[in-house]
Amino acid sequence: MAWLAIRSEDPTAVAAALGLTRLRPANWTSGVGAIYDSEISNGLVFIAPPIKGWTLVAAESLPIPAGDAFIDKMTPLLRHLAIEFQSVQCFASFPIINSYAWARFDRGRRVRAFAVADGGVIWNNGKPSQEERQLGLSFIEVRGIRERHGDLGGELQLYPTEDHVYAIAGGWSINPMAIETLRAPAGVGWVADAPRSWRPERVRRVA
Repeated sequence: MAWLAIRSEDPTAVAAALGLTRLRPANWTSGVGAIYDSEISNGLVFIAPPIKGWTLVAAESLPIPAGDAFIDKMTPLLRHLAIEFQSVQCFASFPIINSYAWARFDRGRRVRAFAVADGGVIWNNGKPSQEERQLGLSFIEVRGIRERHGDLGGELQLYPTEDHVYAIAGGWSINPMAIETLRAPAGVGWVADAPRSWRPERVRRVA
């Protein structure tokens, strides 16, 4: 799953900023059920009721970073949201394809962005946050080492897991796996259709 954490208590304003259409009221139970239902989840977005000052937006269809072969649609989306909201974050965890990501914009400025998949590191902007350092995550440059044996491919990468993604989310804003322990207040958000513009697009290369 991929999700956004937006510093706002207004799910309707969040939905409008995202350009979502066909909004249908949903609570935590119906919203989570919709985006995980294998028959109807494709193309659906859940804008959750606010919790502790944050509104979470979850969908498999969010435009996660996918490497140089695809157009990066998440960074422009975050920059757009960061104009309107004080803090905007994104997270992604797809263990089946070893794809993990987290990024953070505060007061309109990108503070940190990291993403990795089977093909290697896709994003690595800004200094690792305190939460990353506490988890022992690192990205170690070994270029320039002489007389080394074997080929490390220029970089030694310690890959994260989905538990790392959840831990970073909890340190920055809200860990969605801990919603029950946070005693989320009853409320209503939205289920909506994802924009077609979020769909993956390959980079067109000139021959």
